[in-house]
Amino acid sequence: MGSTIGILLFIGIIILFLFIFTVKQQTAIVIERFGKFHSIRNPGLQFKIPIVDRIAGKMSLKIQQLDVVVETKTKDDVFVRLKVSVQYQVIKNQVYDAFYKLDNPYTQITSFVFDVVRAEVPKLRLDDVFEKKDDIAVAVKSELQEAMNSYGYEIVKTLVTDIDPDEQVKHAMNRINAAEREKLAAQYEGDAARILIVEKARAEAESKRLQGQGIADQRREIAKGLLESVDVLNGAGITSQEASALIVVTQHYDTLQAIGEKSGSKLVLLPNSPTAASEMLNTMVTSFTAAHELNEPQITKEDNPAQRKNKPNQGDSFTFPEHP
Repeated sequence: MGSTIGILLFIGIIILFLFIFTVKQQTAIVIERFGKFHSIRNPGLQFKIPIVDRIAGKMSLKIQQLDVVVETKTKDDVFVRLKVSVQYQVIKNQVYDAFYKLDNPYTQITSFVFDVVRAEVPKLRLDDVFEKKDDIAVAVKSELQEAMNSYGYEIVKTLVTDIDPDEQVKHAMNRINAAEREKLAAQYEGDAARILIVEKARAEAESKRLQGQGIADQRREIAKGLLESVDVLNGAGITSQEASALIVVTQHYDTLQAIGEKSGSKLVLLPNSPTAASEMLNTMVTSFTAAHELNEPQITKEDNPAQRKNKPNQGDSFTFPEHP
């Protein structure tokens, strides 16, 4: 009796497990009864009639991703491979359509991606493909959304994740890019050199201007000092020519003293004998005297009556006396 109860209990547990089943989160179960669609079961504890009902399949409601690599040609005849990532999911209210209308969603999505990419990329040049990859992704999503909605699939997002031109084309693009950067660097270096030259020239010009202004001021002050010295010497009864000569000689010896105070100086002034200063003074006094006399009005022979009679008439011949 006890063993019979145990057997019946065991059979009841088996039958109970055949009647109940669980559905995981983000999953939908398709139930068929006698081979015909019966219902769709959502996540949780569910019941079915053994032998009569069967689980025909399950559909994941999670977002899935399909990577499609398409090789095509651009407008400038460059072969390029594009990797398009399509994110999609089954619409919760259209599990029936997703399960029964479309046998292989991956193949269907891949075909649409190939069709759209090979229609859009040949309209663009290679550089434009890189710049307008988002436009290509939008075109793929728009085409897929329209086609896959009727099959119970929603296209969440499409991304062009990789653009891979031919290897030789990539090397050529790298060389072009390197040449452009070298050209730009040369331009910047040339501009920098030009700016340095201009600024250096401006600095030198300003330095020369200030130097000239300083020399002019120095000479102006020296002239004022000399003028004051001459006035003082004139007040002591010394003529202007003698005062000027005395000042020059004084500056001469001051210059020799300044040169002698510098250690390691190799400058030699010629003449530099003890009589050089006196000779220079005499020469300067004579020069100043001669210049003063030249500036004074002189009486010509024509104005001297004593000599006018000795002047030969025009046309007369004049001979030098012969030596004995």
